Amino acid sequence: MKKEIIQVNFRISVKAFLINNEKIFVVKRASGDVQSPNIWELPEGRLELGEDPYLGLIREIKEETGLYARPICPLTVRHFERSDGQTITMIIFFCKLMGGDAKLSEEHSESSWISLEEAMSKLTDFFHKELDTFSRLNLLNVDLK
Repeated sequence: MKKEIIQVNFRISVKAFLINNEKIFVVKRASGDVQSPNIWELPEGRLELGEDPYLGLIREIKEETGLYARPICPLTVRHFERSDGQTITMIIFFCKLMGGDAKLSEEHSESSWISLEEAMSKLTDFFHKELDTFSRLNLLNVDLK
């Protein structure tokens, strides 16, 4: 019996709750972005085929922001379909800033270090689950030496 091959438009994406001095780093998508122009979000990117999620996240943060980060641990895993039909599995990581100077890629127009309270209003509802976790566990005040 011959099995039918089903092709799926699927990618793995990583996002960073990047913290420093009790603040969260957020970026604003450029106005010309196809998926979600002008929204505030977390630094992120899609992994290359077979790429390690930790190393891919470090690479994406550097490419998009000019910053060096250390992923501490995954916070959540989400599954959804983008408006273009691509299926995404997204791993959202808790990360610590290690250095660098913020220099945004053309994908973003602004960046900011904001408080947890500001993040609740600036970021979309999509991230409120993780923001609640940050608040409950007091993660902004964790000493990550």
